[in-house]
Amino acid sequence: MVRMNALHTITAQIRDQIIEYCESNQVPGFVTGIYHAGEQIVVAHGTANVASGAPMRENTGFLFGSVTKVLTTTLVLQQVERGRLDLDAPVREYLPEFAVNTPGAADKILVRHLISHTNGIDADLYFPDADGRDALKTYLAGLDTGVLFEPGEQLSYSNGGMIVAGRLLEVVTGMSFSDLLDRDIYRLVGMRDSSTSAKDAILRSTAIGHFLDPEIMAAEPTRMFMLPDTWGPAGATPIGTAADLLAFGRTHLADGVAPSGTRVLSPESVALMRQVAHDMASPNTPPMGLGWVLYPFGDTTVLAMSGASPGGVSILCVVPEHDLVFTAFGNTPGAIMLHDQLLGWLLRERLGVEIPTLVTQSEENIDLAPYVGTYRSDQLRVDVSIVDGQLEERTTYEPADESQQRIFTEFAGGFTSATPQRYVPIRPGLFAPADYPLETFDGYLRLLLVSYHDVRDGKARFRNGGGRLTRRA
Repeated sequence: MVRMNALHTITAQIRDQIIEYCESNQVPGFVTGIYHAGEQIVVAHGTANVASGAPMRENTGFLFGSVTKVLTTTLVLQQVERGRLDLDAPVREYLPEFAVNTPGAADKILVRHLISHTNGIDADLYFPDADGRDALKTYLAGLDTGVLFEPGEQLSYSNGGMIVAGRLLEVVTGMSFSDLLDRDIYRLVGMRDSSTSAKDAILRSTAIGHFLDPEIMAAEPTRMFMLPDTWGPAGATPIGTAADLLAFGRTHLADGVAPSGTRVLSPESVALMRQVAHDMASPNTPPMGLGWVLYPFGDTTVLAMSGASPGGVSILCVVPEHDLVFTAFGNTPGAIMLHDQLLGWLLRERLGVEIPTLVTQSEENIDLAPYVGTYRSDQLRVDVSIVDGQLEERTTYEPADESQQRIFTEFAGGFTSATPQRYVPIRPGLFAPADYPLETFDGYLRLLLVSYHDVRDGKARFRNGGGRLTRRA
């Protein structure tokens, strides 16, 4: 392990990068936390809420977003250790009411499929509008969808799987997901400023999300603080500080022992979460463990999960071989680029990690015809055509009803349609957004690449963008 200079000596460099990026990209506020080799720093900058003018402080709370999925997975592994769950048991053994429209598929979905994103449940944009103790029960009762693929055979980022896992936890423990999270994660880890309630969050410094108004080129506050409680286990409701997420990350770094010395998870379960559960063998889709995405940065594996909330983005990374935990939150979606910048800087410049270029060149004369067509998933359509020798994608949101449209529109800041995006071929089946330098894809932003899979009779059956599969219509 290469030792990074004492953290306090790089605080100014971290702060300078944050200030420069935020001022150049209209990001109102940003906070990051770093733990390394026994030292910890938190750096905050800017404004937590432009409507109130409240500053972003080191102890400002924020929505965890999908970082929550690692917490949910940790809860599942705790119940496995206690004998209440079996990873290889069918979900319906615990939830007989669990059903999907694809005949026979519900019987094949195992508990481990829920937390490894290999379940295929086609519900990525399904937002039931319900809150309170019965929210997850309501989600399950209204789940009216099929599966994108045979469970266990492919990988597609699954909000639905994590929500079903949350309901599973409620049934086997007799507790609400929020109460269980508070008892078995927040309290055990020592996440003192974390909650799952906006009513609690308002009592302390809490950031809200923002969206860039293209007409005035300024960040405007979100009109939605959080998604409904039905999405709690996938990331809608947990709120906490950078220090709280560092404590959770350090727990996984220390093989399940919290900074306080309390054991939260066994070393065996921690190791299991780090093992490859599925690998699509495509640069844009890193191998998946249980809960964690296993990003290869050269020979170094970064355990990571990022999250989105209405107008905000979060990330948590654990790098076991370098004794490093990194977390960050920015209160506009564009702050995701700063997450990538800071993580890359820490790895390259401070820890000496050699990060090879992931995409070295693009190929010409690739037959584009197999990828042309329409691909669909839950309430989403992607039309792919050939324009000027490149692939062009047009993505359309197709809401199931007015409630779904309202919730997703508010979550997305009013932006539910995307401008057409051109892609250049890297190799057969792999494409990069046009006009991006290839080094853009070395880090977390490799998710911007698009891949096509399972070509049969000259046509690809699946498209993967952002870690999510859509299936040829």
